Amino acid sequence: MRAVNSDPGWSLRPATAADVEPLAELRAQVMRADLERLGRYDDHRVRQRLRDNFSPRHTTVVLVDHALAGCVTVRPDERGGRYLEYFYLRPQHQGRGLGTAVLRHVLAEADAAGEPVRLQALQGSASRRLYERHGFTAEREDPIDVFMHRPAPSAPTP
Repeated sequence: MRAVNSDPGWSLRPATAADVEPLAELRAQVMRADLERLGRYDDHRVRQRLRDNFSPRHTTVVLVDHALAGCVTVRPDERGGRYLEYFYLRPQHQGRGLGTAVLRHVLAEADAAGEPVRLQALQGSASRRLYERHGFTAEREDPIDVFMHRPAPSAPTP
């Protein structure tokens, strides 16, 4: 994912192996309230999951004024298309349009490739509304997670 952006206040850069610990901390900070609400918060496990699955190759760091503001990981989906995971923004950057801007960038790349996007969100998370506004619908739900899908764009008719 390249750093394409019309707002000079934020940018994207490829992740490096050195980003794993700051991003694990970010994940713990962002997910704590929702995981506590669901009775699922474990201080070690919330960080370790990111550490165990971290892929600098598929992760992009979100910067605001050159400082870490968030991250997004987009992997190939085993069912075809892309799988969006580890999309976190520091609390002070939430609700200000940055998440929408980053998500639009991710979706524009998927659309250009003609690929669907899937993701998983926690039940009751405010992120679900963001995803729904961008064309995601629930495929299935369980007591903890909502599994969402956004189809590939329709091919233009001749």
